Amino acid sequence: MVLENPLAARSRLQAVPVVPTTSRVRGIDVGALRMDAEGFWGRRQTVNAAATLTHCREWMERLGWLTNFDRVARGEALETRTGWVFSDSEVYKLLEAMAWELARQPDDELETTFSALVGRIARAQDADGYLGTAFGHVGQAPRYSDLSMGHELYNMGHLLQAAVARARSGHPGDELVEVARRAADHICREFGEGARDGVCGHAEIEVALAEAGRAFGERRYLEQARIFLTRRGRGTLPVPPLLSAEYFQDDVPVRDASVLRGHVVRALYLSAGAVDVAADTGDTELMNALERQWENTVSRRTYLTGGMGSRHQDEGFGDDWELPADRAYCETCAGVASIMFAWRLFLQSGDVRYPDLIERTLFNVVATSPSADGRAFFYANPLHQREAGTPADDGVNTRAEGGVRAPWFEVSCCPTNVARTLSSLSAYAIALDDDGLLLLQYAAGEVQAGGWQVRVQTRYPDEDRVLISVDDAPADASRLRLRIPAWAEGATIAIGDTPARPAEPGWFDVTGASAGTVVALTIPRQPRLAFPDGRIDGVRGTVAVERGPLVLCLESVDLPADVPLEGVRLLPGAPTAAGDGARAAAVVVDPASPSAALPYGPTPRAEIAARSMSVTLVPYHRWAERGPSRMRVFVPLAHPSAQRG
Repeated sequence: MVLENPLAARSRLQAVPVVPTTSRVRGIDVGALRMDAEGFWGRRQTVNAAATLTHCREWMERLGWLTNFDRVARGEALETRTGWVFSDSEVYKLLEAMAWELARQPDDELETTFSALVGRIARAQDADGYLGTAFGHVGQAPRYSDLSMGHELYNMGHLLQAAVARARSGHPGDELVEVARRAADHICREFGEGARDGVCGHAEIEVALAEAGRAFGERRYLEQARIFLTRRGRGTLPVPPLLSAEYFQDDVPVRDASVLRGHVVRALYLSAGAVDVAADTGDTELMNALERQWENTVSRRTYLTGGMGSRHQDEGFGDDWELPADRAYCETCAGVASIMFAWRLFLQSGDVRYPDLIERTLFNVVATSPSADGRAFFYANPLHQREAGTPADDGVNTRAEGGVRAPWFEVSCCPTNVARTLSSLSAYAIALDDDGLLLLQYAAGEVQAGGWQVRVQTRYPDEDRVLISVDDAPADASRLRLRIPAWAEGATIAIGDTPARPAEPGWFDVTGASAGTVVALTIPRQPRLAFPDGRIDGVRGTVAVERGPLVLCLESVDLPADVPLEGVRLLPGAPTAAGDGARAAAVVVDPASPSAALPYGPTPRAEIAARSMSVTLVPYHRWAERGPSRMRVFVPLAHPSAQRG
């Protein structure tokens, strides 16, 4: 049963990223789960706050992206403006990350920095509410003269999301909130019914307007989001050379599509906004369509890592089963957007499949992007790196797919997306419903939400055991619901001193939890093989290895110098645990003799095993941390003729 969400009425006092008017499940405040600083995600939150936020701000200052706002405020000509037309959005995503971080853990120095940035942005806003540094000023093209690629509404969408974070963090009258309100009012006047009939080439304004409407109590913002969604898919956007209407999701109305297509981040942001609109307008037809699109996209167009996007040219989805490992684009931002879409569907349905995919994406896309020090990032996340990348220097990296983490990119959307995700991550790990508390993602820390006080002790994903101790629970909503991951065959649960019992993948409910209840969840993490669907041509005849929620990979730095990555063939049989990865039996095949002939023949080419060996596979999220390397997730299986004892 879908009930009115009590948080919706007091959302300005709750630092909750997504607050539908009605939902089956409710999110929690970003500060309601205090992750242990030494845990997997706690370490990353600490590094994000201590290093990544400053790193992003310094790069924006260094490249003049912040100065663009100062120049607009001074009325200067901007023919030589720095950055792409969407660089404003990176500033806004940084502000959103700062706002959630301040809600999670107040800090006077960060508060001062945040306020100073907001002041610079506010001074650049036009009198009618328009805010942007790339159009409409001296020496620039007119406003909204390039809806396909100009990103003006996209940029202001991220402004609204930053303001939502600030308002929900206890600052509803903040200067940023007032700036965002004026911008949203401007958009409604310019693009409302009977006004300019257009949409933005990069979806984002839809999800932003919907959440701003909830946070600011302005129903007309939600209505404007609905208008944009209704217009999408009717071929109204001019299509630049080499692109298509599909790239913009402007080929088919949202409710008529069967699968996500085109530019991945655009498609996922649009879908997240569509869920918000469907939820708050009671549009069950649209909601059902979005659920079908998610199912078809996950089952046919998603990588083992949870990554999405198999085409480099347009950063887009491929056709069904088009999932080549070496050409996987899997943009980090697409991982963030996938979580946004799945989370909104979960709030409406309570379906365990959504947090299952979120876990996969968090550990194998989001956690893969940033370096351990939080100052370098992957933009693209391929599953096979044929050649080791060139070490990144201290300059701007012009290649999104260079095979190394880089400190900054010409298009640096991923660092700020990682930052805002990590600063708000706690809100996606725990949820509430009318019957109690749901533990969705396992992270060591303390939970205080909805009358519950719970302590979670674990080194997950590096150990099997999760110990959950209840210090307090509301008497009228005392069910503790645990997510048993889809891969977790053989999981068990012991409540108090009772013997452990099997826990099948899905939900496991502990009823009548109260102060003193202790639950021990054991999730076996033995390495397992993952075979691709035979319709995925790019990896047919290969196998991957997973361990717990982690996808593993074979890296060249773990092979002897005389063993080429492409010469390794895995033998049948279960791999064994080794450190945080696995060891697997393999053979090394002799490379083919150099020849001027084509690499084809009338009969299958025999592979001769030169030697047997065991190989080490490490978590994909930390590949290339030891320097540039060659890598693959899917490793060919040894042909019986090549197996050697």
